[in-house]
Amino acid sequence: MNPQGTLSQQVEAYHNWKKELIRQIGRYRLWLQDNDLFSDDISTRIRHGLELLIEDELTIAFVGEYSRGKTELINSLFFSNYGQRMLPSQAGRTTMCPTELFFDRTANQNYLLLLPIETRTGELSLQQLRNQPERWVKHELDERDPEVMREVLAEVARVKSVPPEEARSLGFDESMLEHDRNNPGNVLVPAWRNAQISIRHPLFERGLRILDTPGLNALGSEPELTISMLPRAHAIIFVLSADAGVTASDMTIWKEHIDTEHADHRAGRFAVLNKIDVLWDDLQGEKHTQEAIERVRSYTADHLGIRQHDVIPLSAKQGLLSRVRQDNDLFERSNIGKLEQLIIQRILMHKEQLITQSLINDLLGMLQNSQAAMQTRLASLEEELIACAGPSLDKPALGRLADRAQQDYDFYYKKLITLRSSRRLMDSQGATLSDMVSQQRFEDHAAKIRESMSKSWTTAGMNRAMDHFFELLESDLTNLMSEGRLAEKMVGAIYRRYNEDTRARHLEPIPLRAGRHVIAIRELRKKAKRFRISPKNLLTEQSLLVRRFFNVMVSEARTLYSRVRKDVERWPHEALLPIMQYSMEQKQLLEHQIRRLRDMVRSDRDSRAERERLQNTIADLRRQLELADAMQRQIRKPAPTLIQQKVVNISGAV
Repeated sequence: MNPQGTLSQQVEAYHNWKKELIRQIGRYRLWLQDNDLFSDDISTRIRHGLELLIEDELTIAFVGEYSRGKTELINSLFFSNYGQRMLPSQAGRTTMCPTELFFDRTANQNYLLLLPIETRTGELSLQQLRNQPERWVKHELDERDPEVMREVLAEVARVKSVPPEEARSLGFDESMLEHDRNNPGNVLVPAWRNAQISIRHPLFERGLRILDTPGLNALGSEPELTISMLPRAHAIIFVLSADAGVTASDMTIWKEHIDTEHADHRAGRFAVLNKIDVLWDDLQGEKHTQEAIERVRSYTADHLGIRQHDVIPLSAKQGLLSRVRQDNDLFERSNIGKLEQLIIQRILMHKEQLITQSLINDLLGMLQNSQAAMQTRLASLEEELIACAGPSLDKPALGRLADRAQQDYDFYYKKLITLRSSRRLMDSQGATLSDMVSQQRFEDHAAKIRESMSKSWTTAGMNRAMDHFFELLESDLTNLMSEGRLAEKMVGAIYRRYNEDTRARHLEPIPLRAGRHVIAIRELRKKAKRFRISPKNLLTEQSLLVRRFFNVMVSEARTLYSRVRKDVERWPHEALLPIMQYSMEQKQLLEHQIRRLRDMVRSDRDSRAERERLQNTIADLRRQLELADAMQRQIRKPAPTLIQQKVVNISGAV
């Protein structure tokens, strides 16, 4: 039995697919340089593509109430090769703070970072605190000594004893905390607000990121977790216990934090029915056991409102044990393999589709441009060869070809001047668009709302101020979209005119896609409404509520605005790139052709020698086109899960 299972193999295949794409992009760059078709604009587009592939990550969040076995499941999936539990997952409340597992490829080292719970009383959000390493407690992790590493990681579960009023000031619901038996009157709270674990693991090195969340109380007391971290996860694995079924607190987590309008889990939300080994009945046999498991599975699917095949019954404990002992039969019975298949079939496939849509189509468009320019060059060389077919060079024919090439060159030269003028116009338009979502504009909105909230005497007034903040943002982005549509119409007209003049029908403009940002801010406004009407926030002291609103909602909006600004600043320069690239490539090829033809007309070269030279050039050009075709075939190769789909029907059933 493979200790990592098929998940490791498939993530490796996904990584190799991306690596091959990176290799092909590198080949394309060299090919452009070899054929004198490279430019700064193309270099920029290629760099963006490479960044997308290199920085790509896949985030899976494990969510559920306390004692459902989330951490044990993570141990089973990712740490069985250590032969023991690496993350604390014994009985009781273990993971007390949101824990992120990944591998820091920049630092290239294993470590545990812990953020003290006291930072909740400050002004900074989790996102901002990530940029302040001095606020975190750091422990080195030595993978050569798993026992010591396990002891260090146990720190994630540490709690501290505090008076109830301090727990309330930290944002906890006192009624949901355990009382400290050793200090009567005190309650136990997590010692840490957030844990970051960088650990060298084949899957984490390939860009997989795991978010392990604590139970309901911690979810509710760390708004940033539910407002930004969970919704951004590509997929949610919701962990339930087979012996408890779907409890009231499970349903609260599901409805309030997972199955919500604003969640962006495009790869899916799935339920894991853990601890099925409690239903194993050796007296009544396997058939009776399976019937019992299917009943609980059906009941769970009905309660959560999801399809039954999106509920995976398994035993994380037995899965871990089976891998440590290399017991294939126990592994099969634990059903861990089914969850791995689900991650492969649904979550990885989604990531592959995103890369295909956002990068591969753009890359193929660029390659198609280059091939079209080279085909034009090939046709010209073949005409030159005809002019050299006789015993002597047909200089009048070569002169006519040179004159026609000069006309074409002048045409594309003028086109480039016009396009550069259009780009300056686009840059001016871009400045207008950028002003609509400038950082200063955002900070002015935030300052205005902070003042309104601080001066408000009533809860209703506070709520109006919070909602007005999102009205201002939505208005900015709606205006941006309107102005963006006008800019896109202008770009569309430039392309239509260009395509009619050049018969380059395959060239299409790059859209601004401002609409997705308007949708994002509207979704954020819905989250803010839920934040406002939360009973915990309604009862919170004013200055604390203002701080919490700015730490969570305003911080999230600031991040969104930053993304909008990047898109808006980049788009005016990129919108005309396809026709700029095509014109530049045609101009450069024609420049070489004119120089060669004029030289042939002026010289008394031997017709036969010239024919041989042209035949060699044509042969080389055809080889270059074959290389381009080979690159295109490699880039078009289906992603690993799509290849698997052709062999096995993986429509989603497990």
